[in-house]
Amino acid sequence: MKYIIAIIQPAKLTAVHDALLEIGITGMTVTEVQGYGRQKGKSEIYRGAEYTVHFLPKVKIELALPAKMFAKAIDVIKTASSSGKIGDGKIFIFDLQEAVRIRTNETGDSAL
Repeated sequence: MKYIIAIIQPAKLTAVHDALLEIGITGMTVTEVQGYGRQKGKSEIYRGAEYTVHFLPKVKIELALPAKMFAKAIDVIKTASSSGKIGDGKIFIFDLQEAVRIRTNETGDSAL
């Protein structure tokens, strides 16, 4: 099993969600987060004064998947969230040792 964390632009969430649904992935956790990477925030001018926004709004998507599905999920997330510009985001992949469905006590892939 694999655990995927994707940090993407908020405007791309619907496209990523729809693309994941198309390949049969129905469960995910989505959190609104703030952060920065190489772009280190951005400078803006408001009413003539310049100020720097250090933390930019992002969306964090978390998925727990069977090992056979994760490569396709990564490809779908990359395709749906890419604009080709700085700040598109990152994808992190972890090995998931175990999963347990609390209601039924199922474990492993069947718990996903």
